[in-house]
Formats: sequence, structure tokens, C-alpha cells
Amino acid sequence: MNNRRFARTAGWLALPCLVAAAVLAWYVTRQPASPFEQTQSVDAALVSRGEYVARLSDCVACHSLPGKAPFAGGLEMATPLGAIHATNITPDRDNGIGNYSLADFDRAVRHGVTPDGRRLYPAMPYPSYVKLSDDDIRALYAFFMAGVQPANLPNIPSDIPWPLNLRWPIALWNGVFAPSTPYAAKSAQDELWNRGAYIVQGPGHCGSCHTPRGLAFNEKALDESGAPFLAGALLDGWYAPSLRQDPNSGLGRWGEAQIVQFLKTGRNAHAVVYGSMTEAFNNSTQFMQDADLAAIARYLKSLPGDPQRDGAPWQYQAAAASNAPGAHTYATRCASCHGLDGKGQPEWMPPLAGATSALAKESASAINITLNGSQRVVAAGVPDAYRMPAFREQLSDQEIAEVLSYMRSTWGNNGGPVDAQAVGKLRGHTDPASSSPIILHMR
Repeated sequence: MNNRRFARTAGWLALPCLVAAAVLAWYVTRQPASPFEQTQSVDAALVSRGEYVARLSDCVACHSLPGKAPFAGGLEMATPLGAIHATNITPDRDNGIGNYSLADFDRAVRHGVTPDGRRLYPAMPYPSYVKLSDDDIRALYAFFMAGVQPANLPNIPSDIPWPLNLRWPIALWNGVFAPSTPYAAKSAQDELWNRGAYIVQGPGHCGSCHTPRGLAFNEKALDESGAPFLAGALLDGWYAPSLRQDPNSGLGRWGEAQIVQFLKTGRNAHAVVYGSMTEAFNNSTQFMQDADLAAIARYLKSLPGDPQRDGAPWQYQAAAASNAPGAHTYATRCASCHGLDGKGQPEWMPPLAGATSALAKESASAINITLNGSQRVVAAGVPDAYRMPAFREQLSDQEIAEVLSYMRSTWGNNGGPVDAQAVGKLRGHTDPASSSPIILHMR
């Protein structure tokens, strides 16, 4: 009797489990809807527009390597689970996307799903690209199919071990953390603000670097409705600073014209691009139309800062002669460019007095650029003549910690001391910046 009751109970339990399994299998293997049914006709104007959308989206940053064909992939990206490599997105039919229909392309770019149903890792910023308009997707597809040369270079498989390399859980991640619809203009805002919001949230995918991430590696906010959006984040050995109106760690002391100047020329009175932002400038922001740069600046200036997090606005304080550890190293190694007064030589040698890297609590950027130097900034085709040198061979971990602690506590800076162990950790996980940056000449 007990055996029959157990069998009957197990049977009733098995039914909902089978239903749940079937629903889960359907959910994780389904193809997202696409408004595109057939491949479109392509003309030169559409290809040219697509090239501009590719610049806005900075596709080259991940999908190109120095000395390789544009968009042929291969860039290694570290993840907590293992390394993955950017894929070939040229129109090659064997290794690239040459067999993609417009709908296939749309699903991959905006939803992270390949034609065979495989889920892309969200290192591909489809949670941002989903906000691209249908028109921009059409143009982007036209560019990649007709404006990019095919490259027959095989993709490199990831080294994430089984079972962590199973892709179906990404569908569940998407359901929780990834939006599913394009950007919708806010009726309460004007056209310039909405254009800036569209670029920043969508093709520019600024939040991929500048927004802190949660335990599931999700961006904590995807637009201005969330306070963490663009509030600064640590990523790949760099601290991407706040793009909100934080006076110390963000853009609170920058005017709209200074934001435009920085994105257009790579420098202004406050800073020069460095770290990951150098590649974004070299291949993306400097090619943006002035109206789009103005729109980005308008949108970013509308994002409030957090006074409780950022503290009182920085004010310059003259520094007296000091015997503090690091002061002598600064005077002999740094002052010739950045000045004994820390004010630099704007707009070529950036000031360290009031620099975000000297005010942010995260010291990764200051350590990284001191260890490894800066990549070449190439503005309007002309390489920068003033490159930050690498000091990893000249200075010990302790010396770098001391000079950075001095810099982060002088001239009113209050970023806090740097520990030699933190320097050693980044020394072991980073490489000197290349003097030959990736510069993509599309056509």
C-alpha cells in the first residue's frame, strides 16, 4: 500500500517537473523576435551611415587586433570564469557573419543570440545595443556586409571549462538583467537630450565600463532612472570614473564645452584620455559629429552626482616643500611634466592636482598608468608626442606606492594612500601599454 502511494505521489510530482523542464528548454532555446524578415537592398548612403553607427558603437575596440584585418576578432577578454575571445564579424562566409540575414544580425547585436541559437556572453554589450533603433541596425548590417572586407580567420574558442561553458543559463540571465526593447524618447526632454541619452545608453554603451556591476556581473543600472548608472566602476585594472555630476570623482567641474572638447580632441584643461578610454577616443568619439558630441554632453550634465559619496568639492591647495615619502621621487620623475605645483601644462601635460585618479578612492588607474604608461593618443591622424612613460622597470612597488600616496594627498587631493601590495598585484596582471595603438581606417 505504501509503495503504491509513493508511486502515485511520485507520478504527480513528476508531471509538474516535466512541464517546468519543457518550459525551461523552450525559454533558453527560443529565438528572440526580430522586426526584420528579409535581407534588405544596400546602397552607398546606407553603408556610409552604417560606418558612422559602427564608429558610435566602437565595434573595433573588441573585434580588431593590431596587424590583423579589421573586425576579424581575436581579442582576449578575461572573465571570472576564464578567457573568451572576440569573434570574426567580417562578411566571411566560413568564419564570419557572411551568412547572416538581417534578422540574424539583429538577434545577435540586440539580443546576443546567434543564428544557431547559441547565446553570446554579455561581454558583447547587447544589453546596451538592444537600444539601437531599427534604422541604425539596418545601416550597421549594410556596412558590415558591403563596407567591410571578408577575412578568413577562424574564431578562437574560449577556455572556460565545462560545465561553466554551457550557454543556456545566459538566457535566464538575460531575462532578469537585459532589456528587450529599443530606446524610447522621453517626452519630458528635448531632442538634444534624447539624442545624447540614446548614444550614451545604446551604441556608446558607456555603462559597460562606467557603471558598477552586481554579484551576477550585471550593470546595476542601465539608464538615468538608477543612481548607480555611470557612477564609476573598476574594470580590467582601470577605474572608469563617474560620468555624473560628482565634483571629485566625476564631471561636476566640467562644462558641456569641455566634455565636447575631451571627446573630440582627447584632452582638455582637466585631463587627457588614457587607459581604455584611449581606444574609445582613437576609434570612436573623435569621429562623432559635433551635434552628437553636444548631445552627449547635455545628457551627461543632466545626471546628478552624489554629495554623500563624493564629499566636498576639491579646491587647490599650494604645497610647501616636503620630506614625505614619495616627494623626492615626484620631484625627480614627475615634476618635469606635471609641475612641482601639480598643475601640469594644459592641455598637453595633464594636471595631477584635482585629477580624478587622485581624488577617487579606487587607486587602480593611478597605479596602472604609472606602471605601464599610456597608449598613443592619435587625434585627426596625428600621434600624440607626449606619452606617459612606463615606470615598472625604474621604480619598485614601494616607490610607486609612495609617490602615488604623495600625489593623492597633495594640492588638496584626498584619494588616500596607495599600498605597495596593490602595486605588486597590478604589476603581475598588467602589461606595458603599446606604443602602436589600434587605429582603424575603415575606408
